[in-house]
Amino acid sequence: MTRVLFVLVTLLSAAGISQAETPVESRAAQLQQHVLGVDAHNDTVQRLLLSGADLGVRSSKGSVDLPRLREGGMHVPFFALWVPMYYKGSEAVRRTLDFRDKMQEVFDKYPDQIGLATSAEDIQHLVQQGKIAAVLTIEGGHQISEDLAVLRMYRRIGILSMTLTHFRSNSWADSATGPPDHNGLTDFGKGVVREMNRIGMIVDVSHVSDKTFYDALAVSSKPVIASHSSCRALADFPRNMSDDMLRALAKNGGVVGVNFYSAFLNQKDAELARQMIAAHNKREPEMTGAALDEYAVQDWKESGEESPIVGSATIEDAVACIDHIVKTAGIDHVGIGSDFDGIEIVPRGLEDVSKMPALTAALLQRGYSDGDIRKIMGENFLRVVRQVVGH
Repeated sequence: MTRVLFVLVTLLSAAGISQAETPVESRAAQLQQHVLGVDAHNDTVQRLLLSGADLGVRSSKGSVDLPRLREGGMHVPFFALWVPMYYKGSEAVRRTLDFRDKMQEVFDKYPDQIGLATSAEDIQHLVQQGKIAAVLTIEGGHQISEDLAVLRMYRRIGILSMTLTHFRSNSWADSATGPPDHNGLTDFGKGVVREMNRIGMIVDVSHVSDKTFYDALAVSSKPVIASHSSCRALADFPRNMSDDMLRALAKNGGVVGVNFYSAFLNQKDAELARQMIAAHNKREPEMTGAALDEYAVQDWKESGEESPIVGSATIEDAVACIDHIVKTAGIDHVGIGSDFDGIEIVPRGLEDVSKMPALTAALLQRGYSDGDIRKIMGENFLRVVRQVVGH
């Protein structure tokens, strides 16, 4: 009998059948399917446009696709239309529209699985239908080419938020990883924030310098988000948020989405991230049009983001970051902003979006209630969408 059981277990293992879930894992899996499931930042559209990936097919590459979103219970992904800062002026606008067009292809190909969400009501309606509610964002103020009319047109084509800067400072706002050219926001930059408030577009302060952050909060009449930032107290990196910034964001009514980049969760990988960003900021190709697009494809392929490695951070580091934000800013001001498909180093246990139930299980083990987890997994960000964009 013992040998028979041994053979049976061996055969089951070989067939890929996992051992029984623990009670916490089972509860987490059930809860995860019923949360809103907001991930406030991914870079998956890069994979779609630059390598021809199909969002509807489960892939062994990257971290996000429709099957894995459903498996992970993340029903409301924010897809970033990110354009590198070596695209300048009208070239940055053109490339933004290329990414918007690529997402439209997804909506047209899989209308029964995913839809564009342009309001809080859209988000809730699509999720209730069993679909993925896709929110579109812009990751870098240079993509408006210093033209508020371009900003307004982005909003009209369904883009709900914009990160004010990226790795470098632009002409009107300082970046956390660029030189402080403007001492925060210029007068035009403050006008951008006011116009975003007026047209119902969410201001995103991930990537900005500390001075830009405080300037944006001083100007904004509505809550802002840090879509994909983590805790400077746990990993000392300028892209992360200090405790004072966390408290200021809470006072504003905003939300920070915890970034899963290993270097932002664990100090051991921080130096590698500094080197990567410094190298990226030195790139200044003298090209336009198709030649620049081809350069961007090669640049992205060399980044390693399509095949990320596991770094020093673990799922427990992500939980520690959530804990720290809750203790510093409060349970109403924390969410998820994975940065999946935009990071080349992922935490052990959070290698892709399908692993999100494991994070929920870890939070349950830390004593978080179902209500707390529903806030972290989407309700907090939904509140900001409702307050800024409307129903």
